[in-house]
Amino acid sequence: MPNFSNDPLHGITLEAILQRLVEKLGWEEMGRRIDIRCFNYDPSIKSSLQFLRKTPWARKKVEELYVQLTADDRRSE
Repeated sequence: MPNFSNDPLHGITLEAILQRLVEKLGWEEMGRRIDIRCFNYDPSIKSSLQFLRKTPWARKKVEELYVQLTADDRRSE
């Protein structure tokens, strides 16, 4: 059985990742960091989830941003 303890995304849904990023950064900053339409034009969790579930490269960027943000939060504690 694989050990997932080293995976910072294990057990976290894409929706939870988006909610955390919106809470921490806001849509405008997310759109600046990852230039995708669903962040820059009439953004919502629902539209972003639909896009990210169909677009692996964009999902990867969002996950990487979340991991970076989480690591930064841990360093500042």
